Amino acid sequence: MSALAARRSNDSGREFDLSAAALSEIIGLVRSDTGIHLTDAKGELIYSRLAKRLRVCGLADFGSYLALIKSKPGIAEREEMVSAITTNVTNFNREPHHFEHFRQTALPDLVSKLRQGKSVRIWSAGCSDGREPFTLAFAILDAFPDAAKSDFRILATDIDKKSLATASSGIYSSDKIRHLPDAVAKKWFDNSGDELRVKDTARQLIRFNRLNLMGDWPMRRKFDAMFCRNVLIYFENDVQSKLFSRFADGLNDQAYMYIGHSERVIGPAEQLFKPVGITTYQFHANGHAT
Repeated sequence: MSALAARRSNDSGREFDLSAAALSEIIGLVRSDTGIHLTDAKGELIYSRLAKRLRVCGLADFGSYLALIKSKPGIAEREEMVSAITTNVTNFNREPHHFEHFRQTALPDLVSKLRQGKSVRIWSAGCSDGREPFTLAFAILDAFPDAAKSDFRILATDIDKKSLATASSGIYSSDKIRHLPDAVAKKWFDNSGDELRVKDTARQLIRFNRLNLMGDWPMRRKFDAMFCRNVLIYFENDVQSKLFSRFADGLNDQAYMYIGHSERVIGPAEQLFKPVGITTYQFHANGHAT
């Protein structure tokens, strides 16, 4: 029977058969690969996002799909599964209170360090398609146009290769730029047909890399600020706790950390992060006074 005929013979009301056992196995694989915690309640979301992958692969059911992604020839498709499952919601200047704090409070000291010839590193963890780190680059260049001539870099990481491809290109459709004031769009983007491209002056400040937060972190330098927003909500508390401890190990004293609107620091590292604004924290290597 062909894959198409098998789909049509499925009497579950769906195009593909997704058994409870297959759903549970997919949830387990996603957790082991990424740390993302999904439940059976997300079954419809998982089905709708992965059904597209079954069509691409020409498979009739999720059992066959599982066999593929667990095999050596299926490594690339397993990455496609992660891309399909992960949620990539972002925007330029999203949650603007964070960028306001960054510009007004964090940035003056960072620029001072650069003027003194010191290094500055910023990490955008879970950068999606790059709009967050580009917003940071615009802010840096507004305050210090010679940033590229200094020892300054923004590291932008994500687990999703497709999002990183967009980020690396710096090319966005006009609808993704519409929230920016016209003056900002004209200053930082070049027209590219129906799309716009971030100017090289901003692109050269950022290094985009694929990184799984649950894996090894190859970074050697510590960061002076980090943004990890609306990422940790997909992890269970024990994983969040471990990640906050790892973040603390990678930050310079007095560094600022910005997390999502529904996130908070938990675990042993909590005593090292002082709240200084809405989901905005300052890291204190020796702990902060309560």
